[in-house]
Amino acid sequence: MSEHVMPLHNRQGEVGAILCGLPFLRPRDIVLSESGESSSDKQHKLGEAISQLYQGCFAHATELNTSLPKPVPIVATGHLTTVGASTSESVRDIYIGSLDAFNANLFPAADYIALGHIHRAQVVAKSEHIRYSGSPIALSFDELTSQNEAQKSVFLVEFVDTKLAQVTPLMVPMFQAMQVLKGNLDSIAQQLSTFEDKHATEQTTWLSIEVSQQDYLSDLQSRIADMSQEKAVEVLQLKRAKSQRQQHIKQLDNETLSELSVNDVFARRLAQEQFESEAQQAQLSRIKQRFSQVVSEVEAEMLNQDSAASHILHESINAKREQEGQAS
Repeated sequence: MSEHVMPLHNRQGEVGAILCGLPFLRPRDIVLSESGESSSDKQHKLGEAISQLYQGCFAHATELNTSLPKPVPIVATGHLTTVGASTSESVRDIYIGSLDAFNANLFPAADYIALGHIHRAQVVAKSEHIRYSGSPIALSFDELTSQNEAQKSVFLVEFVDTKLAQVTPLMVPMFQAMQVLKGNLDSIAQQLSTFEDKHATEQTTWLSIEVSQQDYLSDLQSRIADMSQEKAVEVLQLKRAKSQRQQHIKQLDNETLSELSVNDVFARRLAQEQFESEAQQAQLSRIKQRFSQVVSEVEAEMLNQDSAASHILHESINAKREQEGQAS
């Protein structure tokens, strides 16, 4: 516990706060799996282990605090997802083992708990002293859904003695312009026309473009490239509208597996994904090649099994006939 608890000194060299610095917790470091455990058992045990680690660190920090001339705030950190936290698409699902999200009620009674991993700034469990400050820059385009969310910040936390007095967000300037464009191709072309020519400015805007088009366009990427090549933009994300993909999937709902071949099923699954860039097209080619190899290997194995079974059946019939001939 002691390695996670450290005093923080102020400019005068005095202890100004005590930090319980807990990083991202790997399950193998705090729990041992046991045979026969269910998923819920593992989740409960892991949550309890994390809670005990926090409580142990807090107890050590409290003991250290009593040895100081004057009590100071105790601040805990964490890198995990808590129950009810609002995520963005850039947040990877790096949940701890089988623990989907940690219950904030299991945190210790620290004076402030600073959490990381979630990119949106937010208060946790309606508790002003438990917060995600969020990422200092936007890490995905869905973080631009509103002006408030697009504005990133860090928190200045102030204490009076050991009590939390105020949390002030300090806004982080947006050094890289980012924007989301949505619509059909005509609408996208119109929106792109409003950007400056790339030779007229050094400021480049990163774009996410979502195209809603009735017909499936195989040359979508090249069309967008032609529209944007002279503009001061860089298209980082190009996708088709989700409603279009869902409509295509809905049309296939009435199909049954008995009506489809193995290759049909594979093609239907690939149709749900997007392979727009050259790298993605190369990946698609490798996937198809590997799938073809696997199918060939399985078919060859099944053919061998059928041949072996046919041989065994033939031998059994011959043996049966010989026995009947000897008996007569």
